[in-house]
Parts: sequence; C-alpha cells; structure tokens
Amino acid sequence: LGALCAIAIPALSMRIGVPDDGNAPTQTTQRIAFDQLAAGFGPGFNGPIQVVVELPTSGGQVIVDRVHDALQADPGVGAVTAPVSNAAGDTAVLTANPTTAPQDERTDQLVRHLRSEVLPATVEGTEAKVSLTGQAMVTDLTDRITNRLPIFITAVVAMSFLLLMIVFRSILVPLKAALMNLLSIAAAYGVLVAVFQWGWGAELIGLHSTMPINPFLPLIMFAILFGLSMDYEVFLLSRVREEYVATGDNHEAVVRGLSSTARVITSAALIMISVFGAFVLSDDPNGKLFGVGLAVAVLIDATLVRMVLVPATMSLLGKANWWLPGWLDRILPHLDLEGAPSVPEVSPQPERELTAV
Repeated sequence: LGALCAIAIPALSMRIGVPDDGNAPTQTTQRIAFDQLAAGFGPGFNGPIQVVVELPTSGGQVIVDRVHDALQADPGVGAVTAPVSNAAGDTAVLTANPTTAPQDERTDQLVRHLRSEVLPATVEGTEAKVSLTGQAMVTDLTDRITNRLPIFITAVVAMSFLLLMIVFRSILVPLKAALMNLLSIAAAYGVLVAVFQWGWGAELIGLHSTMPINPFLPLIMFAILFGLSMDYEVFLLSRVREEYVATGDNHEAVVRGLSSTARVITSAALIMISVFGAFVLSDDPNGKLFGVGLAVAVLIDATLVRMVLVPATMSLLGKANWWLPGWLDRILPHLDLEGAPSVPEVSPQPERELTAV
C-alpha cells in the first residue's frame, strides 16, 4: 500500500496540455520545422494567439490601435502583427506571439491574463468586443476538461459503489473496491508524470523530450481502467461471496475465491497489457502516453491490488466485510449475479396400464 501511494505522488504535479510538433521524433520534418521556427522567430511563434475585435460603427480604428498597443506593452507578448480588417470594417484581427513556448505554463497564464485583465480594460467604455482564439483555444479546452474531470470521477465512483452495494449486500466491500480502483489509477497517473513530464526512462520508450499530459488522456484512462478494475473485482468478489454464503467462514471464502479466480484475472490482464503495450511502439507521443498509462495500470491492478491488497484487507476485516444495516437491506433491491440454480429437466414417465389379476 505504501509503495502504491509513493508511485501515485507524482500525479499531484500533473500538468495538462496538448502535445505539439515539438514532441515529434527529432528526425521528422514537422519537428525540424518546429525547431527552426522557434529558433528564428521565438518559441511563441509556434503557438500564436489570435485576437478578434468586433468594432462599433464609429471610432473603430482608435480602439484597434489601443488593443494593439496594450498587447505590445504586455511583457508576456513578444510580437504583435498589424491589424487586418474585413471589408465592412466592423471586425479586426491581430496575432500576438507569446514569449514562451505553446506547452509552457506561462503561455496559459498569459491567455488568462489577457482575457481577464488587459483586453477588458482596453475596450472598457466602448461597444467593442474582444475574443481570443488560436493558442487560447488549447488553453480553454484544457481548462474545461480539467474542471469537469472531478465531476466525472465522482459520478462514476458513486454509481459503482451503489451497484456493488446492491449486489454484494455490503458497505465495506464496495467502499474498498472504489478506493482500490482509485489507488491503482492514481499510481498509473504518477507513472505518466514521472516518465513524460519528468523524463524518467523516457528514452527507453523512444521519447526524446518531456511533454504535458494530453487533456483527454486522464478522462479516457479513468473510464477504461475503472471499468477493467471493477470487472476484475466482480470476478473475485462474486466467487468469495458465493463461498461465504455456503460456508459462513470469511477467511476460507477469501482463500477459495482467490484460488479459483486468480488464473482468470491474470490471464485477462496479460491480454490487456499486451494490447496496450503495443501502443508504446508508436511514434506518436499520444500513443505512447495511452499505452504506458493503461499497461502500467492494468499490471498494478491485476497483481498488487487484486491479488494482494484486496484479499489481505478482506481477511483482516472478517465478517465486517458483509455488514449491511437492516434498514438499508430492506430498501435496497435484490440482484443476483449468478441467477437461480438450474434444475435438471425430468422427462415425463409413460403412464402404466393397470391390468386385472
């Protein structure tokens, strides 16, 4: 348990961001072009911020000039292009190149600073409206997914807890299952941060530069891994529950349940590790992220969590595993995973004729 917590610690410093051509292999044309543009025009040239100004019917040029000057004066902006207006003269577009690279956290801070402070103050008192796109779109996407991720995780965990409580008639069993699943996923997140953000062992998988974690990856990883982890948990617990109902001995039920399901769980995990591990061979950094994260998580879950921590905690808790308040037991519906036992069909016997003697 302590080892898994230690592995999960790097996840606290996870930085969400969109990989770009700067993470491509060094010999590819897109990486060469990316590096040359950054060297010749500054790192922010690869992540420009487009500023769109919707102008009122009068005084439009003055407002555009003020926006241009405000952008140019900001220390986070390296260069600002001359404004380009449409034929009607009611919209102007400017491009601001940050002084930092697209994946730099200071670039995201610049987008938020321009949107919340610099630009509103510039057009205050006018009817002009200012919007940001380009690199700002990446920042917005990252912020939106990051803010929604806790809601998604909470909903999935709550629904899983409720369903397991109904099926296994217990409070501690679903609570323990949810915590163990979260622990294995957190450990996988920690490995991703250590490899892709910190660069630990990155060259072993063909990665030549550090990178942020793709904003879609934590979301997709959680959905897939929580489902797989819960699948393995149900394999194990359904067998343990069956033995406990038959014998009433919690320790013996855990031993028998583990011995009869261990081979199934490890075999299924090996298949998934092989599938996910194949993504590591891809040249695409996102493929490597996906493969490493999922393969490590399944490996941890099927070995340390499912084969060690879950049986150990169930043995320690004893009959408390199956405790459920009476009032709660009465209101929860009853679900049977196994179904009713099959009864062998008996073919009807032909009637015998009675003969007089």
